[in-house]
Amino acid sequence: MVVYDRERERRDDAVYAEHKAAVARGEERVLRRTSTGELHSYPGDEIGFTPGRGQAQVSSWWGMAILSAFGCLGFVASVAMFLSPLLHGAGPSWGALWVVGLAGFIAWYGFNLSKDEYKAMRIRKQRGAPKPGSGYVDVDLLELGRPRS
Repeated sequence: MVVYDRERERRDDAVYAEHKAAVARGEERVLRRTSTGELHSYPGDEIGFTPGRGQAQVSSWWGMAILSAFGCLGFVASVAMFLSPLLHGAGPSWGALWVVGLAGFIAWYGFNLSKDEYKAMRIRKQRGAPKPGSGYVDVDLLELGRPRS
């Protein structure tokens, strides 16, 4: 059961009006719900990565760093698998090359996401901004003066 909250609607309208004004001034902004459910307009540098809407999600820089570390381990293991036939005088295991590429991509991508989220987390902490939530905001529902259902 959803409860209508008039005060929250007023706060949302105020944040949305501020967001639209900032975008009109040329600022790069992202409109998001915070981890507590409040609407917030984030500058682009305060947003790291957005957790997905699936079952298990990584939502912190250190969680993404752990996934990146597993990607690195996979990369090292797949390079060893690729080169191991050379020890026995055979050619490299070319079939393992796609695993090398996939594991390398996971390690690289996870590292970059972790780095971006770490920077954004530090900036949010310095500015006192709340942690973003995982959902997107339907801007059409926030148009000022538009009746809500």
